[in-house]
Amino acid sequence: MGITKKEEREYARILYVSERITFKEIAERVKVGEKTVSRWAKEGNWDNLRKSLLTTRQTQLTRWYSQLDSITELIENRNNIPTNAEADTMSKITSNIKSLEVEIGVGEIVETGKKLITFIQQVNLEDAKLFKNYFDEYINNRMKNG
Repeated sequence: MGITKKEEREYARILYVSERITFKEIAERVKVGEKTVSRWAKEGNWDNLRKSLLTTRQTQLTRWYSQLDSITELIENRNNIPTNAEADTMSKITSNIKSLEVEIGVGEIVETGKKLITFIQQVNLEDAKLFKNYFDEYINNRMKNG
């Protein structure tokens, strides 16, 4: 079973947003045409996404914990009994926190790989290029096989 177009598109989007590389470079790494990447970027409004994705995983976790604390404080100041809406909101926030703390998505893997490649570049540029190629293959394989 090969990698799906959806997975290729997602990988391309991650590369565009996180690495700020050209459509040509993305196309080479994802193994699709440059026009395809350009079309995906336009359809997906990747430029706006690039601007809005300044939120890191840790920032989001901090926000959710803060929201949870705020709701808890409101409940404590009232009568220690949450309303149905508050209980539902707390449950959803808790679920989001749990999934973000334990799941590692492709975005996190790419971000970690990027940092490692940057480190390797400082030591040996040729090794960094080689590692980048292996890393791209790993990401493609992971998306293909889970």
